[in-house]
Amino acid sequence: MAVTERYRAAGVDLDAAETAKRRIVTAVQSTRTGLARGLVGAFGGMLRLPPDVHDPVLVMSTDGVGTKVLVAMRAGRHDTVGEDLVNHCVNDILVHGARPLAFLDYIATAAMNVETVAALVDGVARGCRAHGMTLVGGETAQLPDLYRAGHYDLAGTIVGVVSEGAALHGDRVCVGDVLVGYASSGLHTNGYTLARRIVFDELELAPDSVVPALGTTVADALLAVHRSYWDALHPVLGRVRALAHITGGGIPGNLSRSLSEGCGAVVRADAWPVPPLFTFLGRAGGVSADEMDRVFNMGLGMIAIVARVDVGAVRAAATDAGIDTWEVGEIVAGSGVRIAR
Repeated sequence: MAVTERYRAAGVDLDAAETAKRRIVTAVQSTRTGLARGLVGAFGGMLRLPPDVHDPVLVMSTDGVGTKVLVAMRAGRHDTVGEDLVNHCVNDILVHGARPLAFLDYIATAAMNVETVAALVDGVARGCRAHGMTLVGGETAQLPDLYRAGHYDLAGTIVGVVSEGAALHGDRVCVGDVLVGYASSGLHTNGYTLARRIVFDELELAPDSVVPALGTTVADALLAVHRSYWDALHPVLGRVRALAHITGGGIPGNLSRSLSEGCGAVVRADAWPVPPLFTFLGRAGGVSADEMDRVFNMGLGMIAIVARVDVGAVRAAATDAGIDTWEVGEIVAGSGVRIAR
């Protein structure tokens, strides 16, 4: 009996894991920057700090793409959720003004499917290359007793850097500042448990079903890649007082995390065009406006808080990056976030 037969019979295929590793080496190597050190496939990833950052502070974040992976599995399309993961994490540290340096991914699955894992890592690598960031390592785990057959989970950790004096904490936010909202590219990576319930369970649609109200298929609408706001914001970070990445919890739950003491925010619900996908989900699912605001980004993936004098420059940078923006509200005396209708 071969050495690996008992382990394979128990649900873990070491040979498939080795094949997957060989397949993803090219993708990983394509992300290496001049700061990368060490060897691909080592026990730990190595990276030098950039020499041009004064008083460097590391900014780190870990996240996943939630049940969006279940949409990818249902559609048989695995090459975009890895990019979702990277962009989500880039946005999370961008909120603090940090430049992305390194990324690590974690893929856990019931059984090793080489093509699926290769597609996932290709997406991660594509996102890393777009941000000049090294994919320094990762882990692929076969856990047949933990995951259902054909299922996997995807998570990642990002490391970025910012000069200590330039880091954004929200403490510079003042009454009278303007809220600039940045267009999302869809659901991004939040609210999929409710979206899947409405689309697949209640409406009984398939991934390839065309939804007239959206002008596209279910899969295309739900798997639109989570937008990165790096290109739109990094040229003007010095003009920004705070940022809020609109993820789980929606605008109220995330914008409140970026307010200084004594400051509240009023968001005007009619200040930007809500994309048809959100209107469709709300009507089809009978979801109240208040719940929609707490579950979904409602068409705004990032909100910048800026002084009135800087609004023009900040919005112009977004236009140069191909992203629509709107003045969606203002900072007022008080606390919390209110959606004005």
